[in-house]
Amino acid sequence: MAMAMGAPSLIMLVLLVVAPTVYGVDHIVGGDSGWSPSGDYVAWAAGEIFTVRDNLVFKYDSTQAVAIVSESGYKSCNSSNALKTYNGGNSKVPLSLPGNMYFISPTPSYCSRGMKLAINVVGDASDTRRGSSPPTTLSVTPPNKVPATLRLSPPSPIVENGAN
Repeated sequence: MAMAMGAPSLIMLVLLVVAPTVYGVDHIVGGDSGWSPSGDYVAWAAGEIFTVRDNLVFKYDSTQAVAIVSESGYKSCNSSNALKTYNGGNSKVPLSLPGNMYFISPTPSYCSRGMKLAINVVGDASDTRRGSSPPTTLSVTPPNKVPATLRLSPPSPIVENGAN
């Protein structure tokens, strides 16, 4: 019976450990300053860890935009072959794959003054938020014999001092 009572607790523990990794973090690009020509995106990105399932949230004036570009587009501030361009004031970009990603202002003069962002997205959100140690794997081995049904019996009468 103790084994049967422990199984729901074990399942809850596993769910509590796994559930936080299902959802990512929203990173507000540039912090309080948002996406603007005066931002220091190298310094901002240095303080962040980007993982698959996270989102980049670009907050900017409606006259601005943000483009996802290749590394060469990033280096040359060229958005003519942008993978995607966002505009309108606020944009949420999901980070769905690990690897390097590059973002620039499509306005060349802003990009050349530093309105661009390069990030590395790491693959597993479950381990990187807790430090640099390798991930810990939780392994649960079920017992060899698990009862197919659980039968509940009424409690036995209490017998005191050996009397019936």
